[in-house]
Amino acid sequence: MIELTAAEVAEATGGTLQGVAPGTAVTGAVVVDSRQVVPGALFVALAGEHADGHDFAAGAVRDGAALVLAARPLDGVPCVVVDDVQTALGELARAVLARLRSRAEVRVVAVTGSVGKTTTKDLLGRLLAPTVGEDAVVVPTGSFNNEVGLPLTVLRATDATRLLVLEMGADSPGNIADLTRIAPPDVGIVLAVGTAHLGVFGDVETIARTKAEMVAGVRPGGVVVLNADDSRVAAMASGAAAGTEVVTFGTISSATVRAVQVAVDGGRARFTLTAGGGTAEVALRLVGAHHVTNALAAATAALRLGVPFDAVVERLSAATASSPHRMAVTERSDGVTVLDDSYNANPDSMRAALRTLAVMAGRTRRSVAVLGEMRELGDVARTEHDAIGRLAVRLNVKRLVVVGEGAYHIHEGAQQEGSWGDESVFVPDLDTAREVLAGELTDGDVVLVKASNGSGLWRLADELVEAAG
Repeated sequence: MIELTAAEVAEATGGTLQGVAPGTAVTGAVVVDSRQVVPGALFVALAGEHADGHDFAAGAVRDGAALVLAARPLDGVPCVVVDDVQTALGELARAVLARLRSRAEVRVVAVTGSVGKTTTKDLLGRLLAPTVGEDAVVVPTGSFNNEVGLPLTVLRATDATRLLVLEMGADSPGNIADLTRIAPPDVGIVLAVGTAHLGVFGDVETIARTKAEMVAGVRPGGVVVLNADDSRVAAMASGAAAGTEVVTFGTISSATVRAVQVAVDGGRARFTLTAGGGTAEVALRLVGAHHVTNALAAATAALRLGVPFDAVVERLSAATASSPHRMAVTERSDGVTVLDDSYNANPDSMRAALRTLAVMAGRTRRSVAVLGEMRELGDVARTEHDAIGRLAVRLNVKRLVVVGEGAYHIHEGAQQEGSWGDESVFVPDLDTAREVLAGELTDGDVVLVKASNGSGLWRLADELVEAAG
């Protein structure tokens, strides 16, 4: 982060100083977790569902924080007091980015979509950093894509930053518009419109309108990057402002950047990349055919930002998974392969993961799917879970372990599809799932673990991976 005074923080956030001199310098990171405080840090006292940051403010100062962003005065604690801490965090990030842009050319590359955001932003980091320098690119850690995570990512930028890669998520209409106001993109990418958070949005059309907020939020003269293979995304081109360039990616002939001759070998895709007269073979190390879309999106943005075609091809083919629990493959010493995609799940990503499992197992290995609940699906939850169970049968998944009451209808759908019987088992919790797998997994099995993050199934995935040693 760039150095700020307490007075500058107050000006940016509309806050007032309490118990602190105006010239007090914030020289460290901006953090929302008091355990991450470093000398000179700004501690943001958010009030969460289970804990209130204000309760940790004094301890944060004892550990070296120079300043606290708070919603109320705190005795003995140097504060900037604001009406709403989360809103103030966003305003601070907006002001810092504006200051950086006034000093140098800092370009923001933002990505949204129902699936693939985190992988795409990771790929963008891999493609861009070697060209402009590792210290000149900021990429979110994990999935920092909401009203808290995105400002924290922006506030990691320094005077050396030239490219800021941001992931923008949404769980209600208006979220993306709010995020683009904090960090207006120079390049805005829309990957796909799917059914994630359908219970909140109500219908896919509302999801599409929310994702289209990215297009409206791109800075004048910027670039909109759209998935030509997704008709709802492609239609967003009409919402681009005058003077905004629209480029597309996909497998159809009209796409600006294309993948042709796509093939999948051992779960990994390879294709011929064509763009601007260049043609070359790309062999992805990422597992899953769906990563072709993510790779094309990242390639399109990187090419538009000046990365040479040959470098894009080379870096795409060398890229591996950067964020945990996202199609991570571990080969255990006992011959079991673990496919860990347990960070999150929605119907689209669940289908993609099951298809990848089927391809990886092929005809010679046993496929095992350990599946948990897909959350925030609302009234369609039963139907969507049932459909996943039926798909597992159609893909000839050999063993299905369904974990938790919220996922029960996956098991129900599998039982009602075809002639399945004992191939599917429902278990109420992680402990029971652990017992089932301990008694069954054997040399040659390929095991997929996937569920929404809140189900906690990632803990089981970690245990399966740890057994690799």
